[in-house]
Amino acid sequence: MKEQNFKSEVDQLGALLRESRTTPSLPPRFQENVWRRIESAEARNVPVGDGNWLDAFTAWMLRPRLAFALAAVLVLTGLGLGWNKGEQLARYDAQARYLAAVAPNSLR
Repeated sequence: MKEQNFKSEVDQLGALLRESRTTPSLPPRFQENVWRRIESAEARNVPVGDGNWLDAFTAWMLRPRLAFALAAVLVLTGLGLGWNKGEQLARYDAQARYLAAVAPNSLR
């Protein structure tokens, strides 16, 4: 008898718990926003057509990983070109100082 009473209480408790569950309501325009996201994702995956290659290339390069890599390449290229120009200027200055030391007035 006690076992039967216990099952009845468990069933009642289960029913009470099921009733007390609330189902959250969806935010306004939820379906519309979902379809808009799907359409925008599909639009990004559209193959490149004639005349649109520059936009596609720009969008591809502006992805965060590629943008960071591009910025790093540009910084390293700038450093290399600056280093090269600095060496050329240093060589030119050394040649001018040597020439001034050897023949101070005749070649100026």
